[in-house]
Amino acid sequence: MSSLTLNDITIRTTLQPGDIGYVVYLHGHLYSREYNYGLSFETYVAEGLVEFYRQYDATRDRVWIAEHNDKMIGFLLLMHRGEAAQLRYYVLDPACRGIGLGKKLMGLFMEFLQEAGYTSAYLWTTNELPAAASLYKKNGFVLVEERPATARFEKNVTEQKYEWRREA
Repeated sequence: MSSLTLNDITIRTTLQPGDIGYVVYLHGHLYSREYNYGLSFETYVAEGLVEFYRQYDATRDRVWIAEHNDKMIGFLLLMHRGEAAQLRYYVLDPACRGIGLGKKLMGLFMEFLQEAGYTSAYLWTTNELPAAASLYKKNGFVLVEERPATARFEKNVTEQKYEWRREA
């Protein structure tokens, strides 16, 4: 996929059969390989995606699924949490990083966030993902909380909470 460009990628905003399972697989596989996260992390992702599906509201929630040749290569979702939005499950196939896809998905998230009328959003990540944190900061998210976490990742990490607020 070395010659892959954004023009080769399609992005859809509706879940289809197989998507939830594949997002769980991507997280379990990639985060195990790249960061040594355990099975508890994959289970956490599965539970969160089930929660998203069960409380889905088309006017307040959205998924962005990036595909190349009918294969999912990126995913991001916005989940309503009362009046706030939560960014969750942002993942890119490693072979598709560095072409602007992450920036594109984040831009689509920010557009919908504002179109849907949200005044705040948040996300949880870990200190092991500085490239993601940089992208969040470029889009107005601010680090507001850090806490040690072990159980979900089966190793010691620092969870980080970032928040975004609409400018008045």
